[in-house]
Amino acid sequence: MRKEVKDLGNSITDLLNIKYPIVQGGMGNVSDPKLSAAISNAGALGTIGVGTLPAEEVDRRIKIMVEHTDKPCCVNIPISVHPEVEKVMEKVLHNQVPVVSLSAGNPAKYIPMFHNEGIKVICVTASVKQAKKAEESGADIIVGEGYEAAGINALNESTTMTLIPQLSREVSVPVIAAGGIGDGRGLAAALSLGAAGIQMGTRFIAVKESNFHNIYKQAIIDATDDSTVIIGRKYNKIRRIMKGEYTDKLLILENENVSFNEFNEKSSELYHEIGALDGDMENGFINSGQIAGLIDDCPYVIELMERMVEEAKDILKNSTEKLQELSQGDWGIIDEGKRRRNINSS
Repeated sequence: MRKEVKDLGNSITDLLNIKYPIVQGGMGNVSDPKLSAAISNAGALGTIGVGTLPAEEVDRRIKIMVEHTDKPCCVNIPISVHPEVEKVMEKVLHNQVPVVSLSAGNPAKYIPMFHNEGIKVICVTASVKQAKKAEESGADIIVGEGYEAAGINALNESTTMTLIPQLSREVSVPVIAAGGIGDGRGLAAALSLGAAGIQMGTRFIAVKESNFHNIYKQAIIDATDDSTVIIGRKYNKIRRIMKGEYTDKLLILENENVSFNEFNEKSSELYHEIGALDGDMENGFINSGQIAGLIDDCPYVIELMERMVEEAKDILKNSTEKLQELSQGDWGIIDEGKRRRNINSS
């Protein structure tokens, strides 16, 4: 019989030594180490992404993050994206970061190196095949990311709703759901689908502790259900970003079939930084997941965490009560449906 654990504690919280089964997604070049520390201090797992940042800048941000929290924290490394991936891995090892998240590439040869130093390894995947390979390679936790998520996504474009139940069935290590989650309802849904926790990125843009430009935060708060768009399909490099003036320019370039190199340069992290940190939407863009349409406030991180967990617990409790009511045999509507079918068939 499953025990009731305060704060939704489970395999994820036990493995990562955190209070809530919530992980921050890596935010690449715009990662804010103080925000990540605040997330860890609030009981979740704060994460900075290395993106394409120079190794020394990665080292600087890691040091800021660990100086501002004594709780577990994480660094996300996109293996095939960073030009000096082994150098940034050395920085993670040197700073004794307790958790590493590996994405955008084959993690197999790197996992033993981190395990040898007692570092837990999360692998971000977008398919059952990737997840099974990551598990075989020794991943401690699998993140299944649907293409609702912000930023660079997988070409198969699987949704979180369909991906997570399949991963939960096919792998034995804990699964974290990512993409399209931003409140307690999403947390409860992920747990119901078989995940042990969630990963969020867009929701952490609009919090008081983040250093993103106010234009970015307000764009997330003002977003509707159709405020994001996918770019890069023609180049097999899809990315979900917020609609805007510079986004329109990128879509025009894509429709004009400019070369991959030109499109890749115009949609690089440089222009992401211009939008996210400078708030210049004419000359830069901002990443955003589809969940932005659900976000309408800018709380402190601790307020967000507590609200989400309480909401999820209430939803799961109410769902259990409803299932118990059904199991007690109130089948009048179903019996009436059978009666009507019998009449029609006679």
